[in-house]
Amino acid sequence: MAPTLNLVGAGHVGRTLGRLFHAHGVFAVQDVLTRSAASAEDAVAFIGAGRALAQLSELRPAEVWMLAVGDDQIAGTCAALAAAGLLGGATVFHCSGAKASDELLAAGSRGARVASIHPVRSFADPHAVAAAFDGTWCGIEGDPQALALLTPAFEAIGARLVAIDPAAKTVYHAASVFASNYLVTVLDAALRAYAAAGVPPEVARELARPLAGETLNNVFRLGAPAALSGPVARGDMATVARQQAALQGWDAPTADLYAALVDATTALAERKRRGAP
Repeated sequence: MAPTLNLVGAGHVGRTLGRLFHAHGVFAVQDVLTRSAASAEDAVAFIGAGRALAQLSELRPAEVWMLAVGDDQIAGTCAALAAAGLLGGATVFHCSGAKASDELLAAGSRGARVASIHPVRSFADPHAVAAAFDGTWCGIEGDPQALALLTPAFEAIGARLVAIDPAAKTVYHAASVFASNYLVTVLDAALRAYAAAGVPPEVARELARPLAGETLNNVFRLGAPAALSGPVARGDMATVARQQAALQGWDAPTADLYAALVDATTALAERKRRGAP
């Protein structure tokens, strides 16, 4: 028999993982608790299993608990479940990229084994993620006993796991912000700058697409230092100064973004000159 699993919080991440666990027979999805009966019922319909609940008092004990609530709710939710006597001897994990497994201290104090498993991808479209989860990297850390149970469970749904240092969890999560969110911000600055030069938006995207795509391919193929090109890499700081002044005259926030990247890019260029990785 598969271990029983209760889900507390069933937004995009929770319901996607719940659906995958159920579909692969990894866990027997039991209770699904969200902030309202309607959202719980919607989550259960998506998962294809479980009992929809809107009250903590209705939860039954389970062998495994997934807390897929917001980062700031993890510790409080865990404390409430522990105080209700539901977590003793269980395995409890959360899915936050920014918080470590020590957010589950209340569960650990009741004899539970705790961990954090963070899938490194966007869950904007749960249907699409559930259909193409295979190969998704997940950052893991926590009690060895918890990971002994959760590692094969996540591998069974197609995850690739990498151990991370819980003391550096916030820095780890910032890495994803740089690789995804801030990349969008920088590309938006490029597209707006093209537009300021009179390039139509649809053409601007086509101008940026091969440049950005080839650069990303080079970073992942060669490493960031070897992939760096442009005026800073050449040591052409006169061009950098002219661009900075031009941007300041056009759009001050974009000029500030440009200026903020100069020092980091200069350090990267120095690593390139030294042949450092």
